Amino acid sequence: MTTLKAKLQDDLTTAIKARDELRSSTLRLTLAAITKEEVAGKTARELSDEEVLKVVAKEAKKRREAADAFAQGGRPEQAEREIAEGKLLDEYLPKQLTDDELREIVAQAVEEAKAAGAEGPRAMGAVMKIVNPKVAGLAEGGRVAAVVKQLLA
Repeated sequence: MTTLKAKLQDDLTTAIKARDELRSSTLRLTLAAITKEEVAGKTARELSDEEVLKVVAKEAKKRREAADAFAQGGRPEQAEREIAEGKLLDEYLPKQLTDDELREIVAQAVEEAKAAGAEGPRAMGAVMKIVNPKVAGLAEGGRVAAVVKQLLA
């Protein structure tokens, strides 16, 4: 078993024993998503730590989006719960890049793309190819794309 998945299961057991309803329900849903991913496809397999991290990141993003939807729909108590679940899941994710760190990485990639002959807004694909491996798991794609567009404009 992967170490991150084992940590999630250990934390779930601890949360159940401590009667921490928020943590236990959030971890149950996350572990269910991991299991679903493991059995998806033609053959069941065990996910690597990187793949488990991607599932946890996807679950955290779902919580943020749901919180926004509940807040816009006039349900602040449900939005608060979704925000709390998202923060709980963020504890298992690597620290996100700050805006300045992300801007610096993207600026370097833009220079590399220009050196390779890509210019203007059409260079977005080339820049994203350079940036994505460097920021995988450290910044959301939407944030990265926004900075790339800003620096290419």
